[in-house]
Amino acid sequence: MAIARSTAAIGDDVIGLRNVITDSMTEAGRHLRILPRNVELLIFATIQPVMFVLLFSYIFGGSIQIPGYDDYDQYLMPGIFAQSVVFGSAFTSIGIAEDLSKGLIDRLRSLPIAQSSVLIGRTISDLLRNIITFVIMLVVAFLIGFRFEGSLWAALLATLLLLFFSYGLSWVQALIGLSVSSVEAANSAGFIWMFPMTFVSSAFIDTSTLPGWLQEVADANPFTHLTNAARALYNGNPVGNSVWLSLAWSVGLVAVFATLSIRKFNETSS
Repeated sequence: MAIARSTAAIGDDVIGLRNVITDSMTEAGRHLRILPRNVELLIFATIQPVMFVLLFSYIFGGSIQIPGYDDYDQYLMPGIFAQSVVFGSAFTSIGIAEDLSKGLIDRLRSLPIAQSSVLIGRTISDLLRNIITFVIMLVVAFLIGFRFEGSLWAALLATLLLLFFSYGLSWVQALIGLSVSSVEAANSAGFIWMFPMTFVSSAFIDTSTLPGWLQEVADANPFTHLTNAARALYNGNPVGNSVWLSLAWSVGLVAVFATLSIRKFNETSS
């Protein structure tokens, strides 16, 4: 009898997991179907990273020298890629805050679906939108001279690391979107902390040029680990511990903030 109950519990868990996956894909599809009707959102989400690529390359490219790199673009572009996918995660907080303000979250919570699928579907759809932006930005980077100097497998791994880290930050943004009182507040709260995180790092400069205390902050920054990992993989350089540190941060962000966000979702009403 105990074995039968244990088997039944396992079966219920499998069915529950299947429902979460199905409901999450349905929710992600709902958000993605909006894109063709709101092309402006995708266009403006793409313009910003492309502007960063062009501005940093053409304005700072001739004045910044990085030891070990003859071409600043090879140093810069992985940092721009990392910054852009991180900024792209901010759409999660804005979208959730907008759904809250319209009362949509209450309606979704009243449906017979897995409650966690609302947030999972939102983060997955934002990840897919981030992939579209990344591909466009990569094309622009190739047009101005950036190249994969490592293997294609290494470049693929670098890209996956960038996207996984952005997915982890989407869960941070989900918690922000559930915690603020308006879409405007979500926009401000979702972006303001990203600027020091991305600029006090190795994304655009060699951190050894920073003052001592600031250099320590930059070197400990998870965004620095991500950028160093992507840069080493794209350029075919030794990666050291940067890949594992970046992966550990991404896993930690998903584990901690997905738990907090789902708990907050269950307590939140419009």
